[in-house]
Amino acid sequence: MKISFATALPKQADALVLPVAKGAAAAVAVPGASDQDNATIRAAAAASRFEGEAGGVFEAFVAGAGGAARRIVLAGVGQGSAEDLEKAGAALAAKYQSAGVPTLTIVLGALAIAPSAEAVARLASGLVLRNWRQDAYRTKLPEKQKRSLADAVLVGAADGSEAAWARHQAIAQGVSFTRELVTEPANILYPESFVARCEALREHGVQIDVLGRAEMEAAGMGALLGVAQGSVREPKLLVMRWDGSGGTQPTPLVFVGKGVTFDTGGISLKPPAGMEDMKWDMGGAGAVAGAMLALAARKAKAHVVGVCGLVENMPDGNAQRPGDVVTSMSGQTIEVINTDAEGRLVLWDALTGGKKK
Repeated sequence: MKISFATALPKQADALVLPVAKGAAAAVAVPGASDQDNATIRAAAAASRFEGEAGGVFEAFVAGAGGAARRIVLAGVGQGSAEDLEKAGAALAAKYQSAGVPTLTIVLGALAIAPSAEAVARLASGLVLRNWRQDAYRTKLPEKQKRSLADAVLVGAADGSEAAWARHQAIAQGVSFTRELVTEPANILYPESFVARCEALREHGVQIDVLGRAEMEAAGMGALLGVAQGSVREPKLLVMRWDGSGGTQPTPLVFVGKGVTFDTGGISLKPPAGMEDMKWDMGGAGAVAGAMLALAARKAKAHVVGVCGLVENMPDGNAQRPGDVVTSMSGQTIEVINTDAEGRLVLWDALTGGKKK
């Protein structure tokens, strides 16, 4: 979703949104509307029990030029705090994501007390994060259910709002990237393709190193490799580094994420019901990748390393057995009693590898 800023109202708007503070609905005045239309909108809002509470939305239509209907939206922002404006943005996205409205024009000057730059950025964050949706595999989605909301124009924002949004936009990018990774099915997202998607972080200045099976064998990562040995998918250890500290932080902060792109439980097989959800067992690695993108996109003055141990846990004839003993990168031997306890094995070697970074 694209967020843009303007100092004046455009001549036409798909939907004109007026933020309304709690208790201020009776004073709403729509720019360009007649006194009669304003009175009707206020009466209708009162009849609908809209009071400007954070997240509340009221919609009305008035006659425009040439008989066209003009969509007017009142968006409750509560006390006007940053949290309340973020909730308002999310409520607007939820209501208009597939309502056939491509653009929301939000008149921030409608509020008696102008929201701060941070609050404006949080409003934009609510819009963008709530408007995210994965439609890639919906081949028969009815037209009325397709996402239509693509833009929001913020009119009359406080000075510094665009800079504040740039920071929050980077976070929204990271969150969206994590959502994308976590949502993908396991036949699309596996260790190698996870790494391929993260290659895009290089464009933001992230240094990326990848260890395959041979390199991990040489490093002694027997715990992680034991989990992966039943899968035809080659395991990967993904290491991402962002250093925006300018040398002032020589020792990095390290994030380590579990990246089991599908977890059947291995020989200790999980019950079939609900096993499809085990594509989410790489959520930790997805969160690390999203955090690295957010840090790099906002040019954070920090030195951070993200480590993702990426494997599949499958019940092949070569799979790890209950009772097997593996040797981790730290030299510690581990007896595997239940192969569905694979996460700690992956993280053991990933953590040890992270310490060396």
